[in-house]
Amino acid sequence: MALKLHNTLTRKRETFESLEPGKVGMYTCGPTVYWFAHIGNYRTYLFEDVLRRTLEYLGYKVEHVMNITDVGHLTSDADAGADKMEEGARREGKTVWDIAQFYTDAFFKDMDELNIERPSVVCKATEHVGDMIALTRRLVERGFAYETDEAIYFHVPLFKDYTQLDRQRLEDKAVAVRAEVQEDSQKRYPADFALWFKAIGRFANHIMVWDSPWGKGFPGWHIECSAMSMKYLGETFDIHCGGIDAIPVHHTNEIAQAEAATGKKFVRYWLHGQFLRVDGGKMSKSLGNLYLVDDMKAKGLNPLAFRIMCFSAHYRAHLNFTWEGMASAQSALDSLYDFVREAKRAGDGPEPEWVAEYRSRFKEAIEDDLNMPRAMSAVWDLRGEAYRRQEMNVLPTLYDFDKVLGLKLESIPEEGDLEPELMTLIRDREDARTARDWKRADEIREELASRGISLEDRADGTVWRKLPSEGRE
Repeated sequence: MALKLHNTLTRKRETFESLEPGKVGMYTCGPTVYWFAHIGNYRTYLFEDVLRRTLEYLGYKVEHVMNITDVGHLTSDADAGADKMEEGARREGKTVWDIAQFYTDAFFKDMDELNIERPSVVCKATEHVGDMIALTRRLVERGFAYETDEAIYFHVPLFKDYTQLDRQRLEDKAVAVRAEVQEDSQKRYPADFALWFKAIGRFANHIMVWDSPWGKGFPGWHIECSAMSMKYLGETFDIHCGGIDAIPVHHTNEIAQAEAATGKKFVRYWLHGQFLRVDGGKMSKSLGNLYLVDDMKAKGLNPLAFRIMCFSAHYRAHLNFTWEGMASAQSALDSLYDFVREAKRAGDGPEPEWVAEYRSRFKEAIEDDLNMPRAMSAVWDLRGEAYRRQEMNVLPTLYDFDKVLGLKLESIPEEGDLEPELMTLIRDREDARTARDWKRADEIREELASRGISLEDRADGTVWRKLPSEGRE
């Protein structure tokens, strides 16, 4: 079976073929660094991480480019609204440059906690303004952009394939944008979007400005991704990813800019991740459910358990986050870690032949548009089969799977031996269970829990593990 991916551009699952055999150019939209990224953002970054890991697992060399938006943009669909970088600076009493660096560092710290692979190229928007100016000039020269007193605008009606990604009628998109367009806007058409703003008039006090052929100013919201992706991956490349919210405006505008400038197909495969819901609804600061990676850690949860949670749903399906669900994901992660420790204690030896079935199932799952629920089913069934057969020599296969899973199975900490007194209690409980003295068995379980030891009763015996201090009774 070959790798099949759902292409947003064609609305079809297609067999993936890279432009250059054995190599993949992949661009993913990165964060705007005015605040912490939240778990909804990280669900998208995790799906992109699984995509990259899957490509590498299948033998491709991946050139992965991600932008860091550290430029102050106007981020509404109609080039109005607030500059979030300046808002962040006012909120914290810092410069916009300090804000950008602080939240860039915080972003990559969280990425490391979630074991998301670092991109091959991390390109900051502030370091590529010259590339954005060059692309804007190219669009002006080709007649797709026009200059006004306030900005350089892309004239949408001139690009005939403007709605190819979201397939919405252009007339409907214009109506949707019209209500946001400022009364004094000099746009020729409501859906036209800014490539470059001039630092005059309502933008005269904009903090982040650069020299350009049109005077001092700053780039529009969409131009950076087109300019930087083509700089590092070429005018046509393999894969572009992001969240579904980027489809109707940001990614649509990226395509328009790039293809109008080059006359070539911009991206061959577009992949988009679905939203993460929280307690069945949307995330928002006003609801107090805009959770961060640090919120997981504060509850004694391993951020890698969030990977397990994300693997429970396909990346194109909604996923509902709850703290109860995260606790279950943590238990699943602990259970897998316990199995790896047991397998290590069982010693080395050749893998049994029956393991090949699970390798095949796992590979078929990830090649089926990154079907991680099916991939995890292969993992759990492999573990169950090993217990049933009492053949624990399966670590090479699990470690191989972990190239995609990213759960750090080869580096899990050893829990060490328990104090003799605690081991005696565990054996006493096993004796009580054998004697069907359930009251005594429960009393011992509670005693162990109060001392930081969790027990899991399985068909092959009882497994213990140490609880984080937050999880002790």
